[in-house]
Amino acid sequence: HTHVIVDGTLIYTDRIDTPGPTAGVDLWWSGKHKHHGGNIQVVSAPDGWPLWTSDVRPGREHDTTAARADPDLLKLITAWVSDGQLSLADLGYEGEPDIFKVPFKKPKGGELTVDQQAYNAVHGALRCLGERANSLLKTTYKALRRYRGCPRRIGRIVAAALVLLHHENHRTT
Repeated sequence: HTHVIVDGTLIYTDRIDTPGPTAGVDLWWSGKHKHHGGNIQVVSAPDGWPLWTSDVRPGREHDTTAARADPDLLKLITAWVSDGQLSLADLGYEGEPDIFKVPFKKPKGGELTVDQQAYNAVHGALRCLGERANSLLKTTYKALRRYRGCPRRIGRIVAAALVLLHHENHRTT
């Protein structure tokens, strides 16, 4: 592939009230989504086909934290990048500039240059298909829209869904 796309998705769950490392903060609560769930990282091909999924991380973790917690993901991306390929990601992966190509962030009180705006437009056009991989997994398998079991099992459920998706469509890459 000319590039791969990395994106995180939250698999909603009904489980609640698991104390996190910070007092008063629920481990599985995602402040961004205002819902309980597990954070899954998905690596997809340029056409939006999911290639790999991570194990579950608590919903309160940001994408960069979840990516760093999975040693396989960073090794996999590093191997792709070392072959001259690109790994595109959104601003949720800011802080890993050597591994992920992220868009430019608008400076506080400032504006992006025309070149930065053009870069962000191209980056977004290429990366938007990564959202398709998350959507494909969630719309194909109803269990991934709202999981009603132990949230620590979500990673295995998503991995099984990925295998089934590949088998049903006779495609691996």
